[in-house]
Amino acid sequence: MQTTKPKVSIWFGFSTALGLATDSILAHKLRSFLTLLGVIVGVGSVVLVGAAIDGLGLYTEQSTAKAFGTDSYLLAQVAQVGNMSRKQYQEKLRYNRKIGVDDLRYLRIATGDQIMYSPYDQRTGEVKTNSQTFDQAVVIGVSASMPDIRDIGVVQGRCFSETEERAGQALAVIGQDIVTNLFPDGSPLGKKFKVKGMEFTVLGIQEKLGSAFGQSLDTSVYIPYSAFTHIYGSQKNTSVFGRPKIGNGMDLDTATDVSRVALRVRFKTKPGAPDNFDILTPDSIRGFVGSILSVIAAVVVPVTMISLVVGGIVIMNIMLVSVTERTREIGIRKAIGARSSDVLLQFLLEAVVLSGTGGAIGLAVGYGATLVIAQVFEFPLKLTWPYVVIALVVSTLVGVISGWYPAMRAAKLDPIAALRAE
Repeated sequence: MQTTKPKVSIWFGFSTALGLATDSILAHKLRSFLTLLGVIVGVGSVVLVGAAIDGLGLYTEQSTAKAFGTDSYLLAQVAQVGNMSRKQYQEKLRYNRKIGVDDLRYLRIATGDQIMYSPYDQRTGEVKTNSQTFDQAVVIGVSASMPDIRDIGVVQGRCFSETEERAGQALAVIGQDIVTNLFPDGSPLGKKFKVKGMEFTVLGIQEKLGSAFGQSLDTSVYIPYSAFTHIYGSQKNTSVFGRPKIGNGMDLDTATDVSRVALRVRFKTKPGAPDNFDILTPDSIRGFVGSILSVIAAVVVPVTMISLVVGGIVIMNIMLVSVTERTREIGIRKAIGARSSDVLLQFLLEAVVLSGTGGAIGLAVGYGATLVIAQVFEFPLKLTWPYVVIALVVSTLVGVISGWYPAMRAAKLDPIAALRAE
């Protein structure tokens, strides 16, 4: 029995202190709510900012997949993600080799049994029918394998075949913006439009992609590379997309290395010398964006937590006022046997309950705001546990820290002096 008494005593003391703290909070509802506002705003801000940062990462992932493909990579003379100074760009132009059609043919001969390749070149310009014009079209010359390399979805019709590409037939797969502007009445399949005076037949319609970073992804006009060179002339410098063939067991990194080795041999790059061409992969894009988001998180999240610090200061001030107001109550409790630790626990729990309640309400407010913003602006905000845990842990610590001094002050009050207080 003696071993269980301390446990009962501890629990009784804790429950009593918690009950007194809760009663005090409920007795001053408006003051308690105003005290909570700083914590509510702080936690809600941290949750919302965290959801925005992770949502931006998810948005970038989705946009990269739409615009670049999931398992493809790009070979080019200069293909870098992120900021590049003019000097760096000029140095790359001097050092890196141009990639031409002959180099693409070499890649296909050397590694084509394992990897799919397609040339890629684009121009922005005007496309039109007899009655309609669209001047922001992105005309892209590719091979018939590009839909498989870049995961280009064709929802109506089909893409041109290798035979049609080799024959230089004027066929096109168009995006939804082209459909809307050039063919507002009925299906465009089989209908004709012109690119720089050359007439093309619509063979397929690309799935709607939406926009990425404010730019529409539905303005594409995919045409055979042979037709592209017929319109814009033979290209001495182009880009090449590659992707490992499905079923050969080769992953993206391995395929990238195979293409890199083949191009180094083609360009006679010396052993130990850096590549004299660029390779861009989805991972490098995601890595660049991830580094930016990490910097943003390191700067913005601590700034949003300033409101939690302000909330803690408010809690401390209110608790000091509460101790002053309840000096006589503290004296009575001590006079009838309450220990200093009981008084300390009571006021400390009151501060923790205040901050914890504010944290829970702030979490709910932040979560609701993410749902509303995601719905209104169609932006994929993503609420993740790390930011939720950070917000709740910090709000609890704010309660403990801000409540400790007032609680200690209450616990140290002399019962006789406290009873004399009016």
